[in-house]
Amino acid sequence: MVEQLTILAPGLLGGSVAQAARARGLARRIVIWARRPETRQALAGQPWCDTAVDTLAAAGRGANLVVIASTVDSIIALARQIAPHLPPGAWVTDVGSVKGRIAREGQAAVPGGHFIGAHPMAGSEKTGWEHGNAALFERRTCFVTPLPGSDPAAVAGVTAFWRGLGSEVVTVDPDRHDEIVAHISHLPQAVASCLCSFLATKDPAWKNFAGGGLRDTTRIAASDPQLWRTILEENRGPVLQALREYQAELAAFESALSRGDWTEVTARMSRGKAYRDQFRT
Repeated sequence: MVEQLTILAPGLLGGSVAQAARARGLARRIVIWARRPETRQALAGQPWCDTAVDTLAAAGRGANLVVIASTVDSIIALARQIAPHLPPGAWVTDVGSVKGRIAREGQAAVPGGHFIGAHPMAGSEKTGWEHGNAALFERRTCFVTPLPGSDPAAVAGVTAFWRGLGSEVVTVDPDRHDEIVAHISHLPQAVASCLCSFLATKDPAWKNFAGGGLRDTTRIAASDPQLWRTILEENRGPVLQALREYQAELAAFESALSRGDWTEVTARMSRGKAYRDQFRT
């Protein structure tokens, strides 16, 4: 159990961390910092928040574990700002979906190798702490991305925390993480968004005829574009590589369809089905 868990800038993930930590008895005290006064006022009335503070100095005071739950473009700045206010030995982790730069600069910001990057593969197209829930991390992968200079005790503690929330932890190098999620998370978002952007140029009435296939395929296109802009900006290189590889796959499918090569068309669709059938339920 963590004596004091501090969560910075809670959105969907940060709110869910707080709720899960309270429900699972992982923290005696949960402190939350939010930039806006109205957010702090709303959070102060939640049963999973012991106090909502208005300064990072107050947020860091007494913290054993800090979870930075902001957008990826703000994580390093918050790590640098809270680091001087942390007690010796406090650990810092985050929920950012890009890890290379964040892991390296986070380690430089927090002394002693106590910044341990993390990325829970959980969430939805909805945003805001109001949509959080205590079961969000159950049976979901959480990447933990230590560096060679990371404190082993901090790695073990952060890993144990995410497991305590119900996650299945995978430890991986930060740059390898960015390559993985470029393909399995960031590429699907780009494809879903571009598909809807393309369909938006067609007859507006068509959207009223959408069945389950289009709805399932494009659910994440409803995600916040500004939030995803920061993610794609941070992980641009790996995402561009994934897009190029996907375009090659799509071009090969188009070529087979154009030639009437039904064996090739069927083979590619069968390979896709076999991959999808292996997803965990």
